[in-house]
Amino acid sequence: MDFALATQLYPEEYWYQSDSYLKDEPEFDLIQVVQQLHASLEPRTVFACFGKVIGQHLPIQGIQLAVEQQKLSWGRHHGLSLQRNLCHNDTNMAFQYQLSAPLTPLQLMQLEKIEPLFALPFINALKYQKMANQAMFDALTGLGNRHYYSQSILNALARAQRKHGKVSLVVLDLDRFKNLNDEFGHKLGDTVLMEFAKVINKAIRNTDQAFRIGGDEFVIIVQGDEDAAGILCHRIMEFIPTNPLLNQFQVQTSMGVAGHKSAQNPEQLYEIADKALYSAKADGRNGFKIDKAS
Repeated sequence: MDFALATQLYPEEYWYQSDSYLKDEPEFDLIQVVQQLHASLEPRTVFACFGKVIGQHLPIQGIQLAVEQQKLSWGRHHGLSLQRNLCHNDTNMAFQYQLSAPLTPLQLMQLEKIEPLFALPFINALKYQKMANQAMFDALTGLGNRHYYSQSILNALARAQRKHGKVSLVVLDLDRFKNLNDEFGHKLGDTVLMEFAKVINKAIRNTDQAFRIGGDEFVIIVQGDEDAAGILCHRIMEFIPTNPLLNQFQVQTSMGVAGHKSAQNPEQLYEIADKALYSAKADGRNGFKIDKAS
């Protein structure tokens, strides 16, 4: 896609316009803009609101924003290109605007007014997102934590009930993980947990959710019946030997599967899957058991 760089914001052929003409251009209602930008704590929503607001007043049809290793995009990305940088409270933001026409001097002034108004609610939303992630995700593996699991299983069961769908639970842990920790140290143990989490992420579908709920204990919420969960267990077992570290230390896992029945609460579903897990361990480990009798 071709971009033309807007090296002149306002070409010479328009310089004859009088100040009175420029004053006729609509001004932003800054109070309303601030209220709209502070209405959400989701960074993408704040950014989309910013794009919509300035797109209504200025010949801006698209924006790309790079900030803190994130890239956000709004609107269409063709036309004249205008690049601007903004630093707010030590946070650097790089904007690339796509223009349908060059900005007039007054329009540029309006953009310079509204950019700082966007910065504060957007950075606040980024901070809130980080705190929310820390509250919901395991710092070591990046999977959901126990608290997030508790919320997610309730939501999954309620959604399945509304839509008459199926939900299954996989409870899994690493076989003889304590022995590995004792022999090689906790640093290697942590690395094994991280690599095992990668295997889980590789095996699950987009509709499934994986969590580390403590130590080497993991759970997976599967959108589907016990057979769908069994297919997932097969994938996990196939992927483990393909991971160099897990293969080197002969890491294995045992898994228990239970499908949700209408009368069960989350605790009962977990208990049944956990019993299936210990049945798999009693059967020699490195495998899975499906409880279909519950």
